[in-house]
Amino acid sequence: MGNRKYTTEFKIDAVSLALSSESSQAQVARDLGINEASLYNWISQYRGDVLDNPNTLSPEQELAALKKENAQLKQEREILKKAAAYFARHQA
Repeated sequence: MGNRKYTTEFKIDAVSLALSSESSQAQVARDLGINEASLYNWISQYRGDVLDNPNTLSPEQELAALKKENAQLKQEREILKKAAAYFARHQA
């Protein structure tokens, strides 16, 4: 993949899809044929813009994004719990 330029509209659509999709952000990036790091950067930039101007999201979009983020955080927490239990068992 070279040093491609994407339109602002494409970036916004990609971020919207990543935040509202049931798929992981990495999978969305692969599906769109873009670098995962680019998508993560766009999402970070989008979140920064939203924090600066919170009225840019509709309540439905905000709720969907928060639900997705909550699900991802719960999944990460469960993975960490299992890892901690595994290491606690195997340290003795």
